[in-house]
Amino acid sequence: MIGGWEHFYSGKVRDLYRSSEYPDQVLMVASDRVSAFDHVLEPGIPGKGELLTQLTLWWFAQLAVPNHLVEPQPSALPSNATLARSLEMYPIECVVRGYLSGSGWVEYQATQSVCGVALPAGLSDGDRLPEPIFTPAFKAPMGDHDENISFERTVEIVGRTAATALRDASLEIFTTASLIAENRGLILADTKFEFGSDENGVLTLADEVLTPDSSRYWDAALYETGERTASFDKQIVRNWLAANWDKTGTPPTLPSEIVEQTAARYRELVEKLTA
Repeated sequence: MIGGWEHFYSGKVRDLYRSSEYPDQVLMVASDRVSAFDHVLEPGIPGKGELLTQLTLWWFAQLAVPNHLVEPQPSALPSNATLARSLEMYPIECVVRGYLSGSGWVEYQATQSVCGVALPAGLSDGDRLPEPIFTPAFKAPMGDHDENISFERTVEIVGRTAATALRDASLEIFTTASLIAENRGLILADTKFEFGSDENGVLTLADEVLTPDSSRYWDAALYETGERTASFDKQIVRNWLAANWDKTGTPPTLPSEIVEQTAARYRELVEKLTA
């Protein structure tokens, strides 16, 4: 219980609370937990929850789109918490890719497409795409893997009107955010958004937005030299884990230097964007 708010759900990183006094609101707390390969790892990354919250609030302020924040935010909130309006959430993870990387690169090598979107031949890992593409995923029940899907499958799940609105809003926000990042020496390679519908049926941006947990950022200057792997996120954790764990049983404890390096990358990104 947090000051009259009762815990009702925990994801890999966020904890959600609700109050009978404010039935139309949700208290969202970003923890310092870090996950990789579908496992929550030990220890967490100190200050991560506060940094993610700070960056989400900053991005909401940059974007001229409806969002789920209760305004004004209560001054007594912890620095890793936000108070949000309850929404009817869409079960779609709205992924937008401006560059070919990660699971998109893997899929491209097999099919020359990503989530049903055909791409030109001859692309390499890390290449910029001719234009950003919408590559949604169906949000699986807790404990299962999200499923990459095509736009037409999205239409089957939520209807064509909603699917089109989700796609168009995601691409528009991505384009705006990419320009903001570019002006700060950063490349926004890809990201994922979550949307809900408010009590008036308005499409509303929710959850964390454009953080290093939901997005892949690269240093633009390093990218120009051919360095396409130094992302501002938990890739340091993934790399260490891949080299030191066979993905069976309980993951090993993260070394202190890996924790510190990851925390530094999160801080560096926030400073570059918000300074």
